[in-house]
Amino acid sequence: MTQDLGALARAIIDANSYMTLGTADASGLPWVTPVWFAAADCREFFWVSAPESRHSRNIAARAQVAIVIFDSTVPINSGQALYMSALAHELTGADISRGIDIFSRRSEAQGVNRWTADDVRPPARHRLYRATAMEHFVLTPHDERVPVRVTS
Repeated sequence: MTQDLGALARAIIDANSYMTLGTADASGLPWVTPVWFAAADCREFFWVSAPESRHSRNIAARAQVAIVIFDSTVPINSGQALYMSALAHELTGADISRGIDIFSRRSEAQGVNRWTADDVRPPARHRLYRATAMEHFVLTPHDERVPVRVTS
């Protein structure tokens, strides 16, 4: 069954363009926001955001995040979701090259222009972020969140 749940987790990631990113500020005040993402190996999730946005400021103060990926268009009682706990941060230096390549490939595949490192370095409006998942859980048909090991 774990193998099937791992495949389900990968399918959820592959089928969706947005993830809900849960952050908290230094005092613990929560905030959630949808972000368009690109994934690598079901473990790393990349997105671009303005550094002054609330979720970006929260990540700068507290790296622990929660992520949910799901399709909100399905009928009630038929949804599947992937829940993750992760650590997130803004990418800098040499880390930008790999991350922007992953992000840009997905952008181009969906008909969006190619992103470059210059698009996410100062003085550009956006920065590149990465969340690395530490735990994965899938939602079962019985409305249970079950831990799953996701491998590439």
